Amino acid sequence: MSQTAEAPKLLLGFDYGTKQIGVAVGQMITRQARELCNLKAQDGIPRWEQIEALIKEWQPDALVVGLPLNMDGTPSDMCVRAEKFARRLNGRFNLPVHTHDERLTTFEAKGQRLSQGQQRGSYREQPVDALAAALLLQGWLEQYNNS
Repeated sequence: MSQTAEAPKLLLGFDYGTKQIGVAVGQMITRQARELCNLKAQDGIPRWEQIEALIKEWQPDALVVGLPLNMDGTPSDMCVRAEKFARRLNGRFNLPVHTHDERLTTFEAKGQRLSQGQQRGSYREQPVDALAAALLLQGWLEQYNNS
């Protein structure tokens, strides 16, 4: 969406969903992202005060929102909602917001949890959204550094 004149140093990444929003933090120096937390959402609407608290705590230079594209690269119905969320983040917090293709990040996050033996019970009880946010933010960092 927005471009910054200089490279952002610290970023928050968001895996947008209608019931949960995964959040990750990443930095350009190490070019790594890690999961931070899962936020509850009601029909895609987050508790904005929770996001505001994260932004105050971490003071990111920019935000990255995952776009859930279809496998053929076309926008999904959720893409429209994720883009709206990205615009609202930009409007509320006046930070540059980038979007990134997040195809298969949730699938990959579930696979990682299973292979590491960390998944016990359902994904509803132990969501992987923050890990998916870390994976999409990691993808954005790699793409940014290679461009």
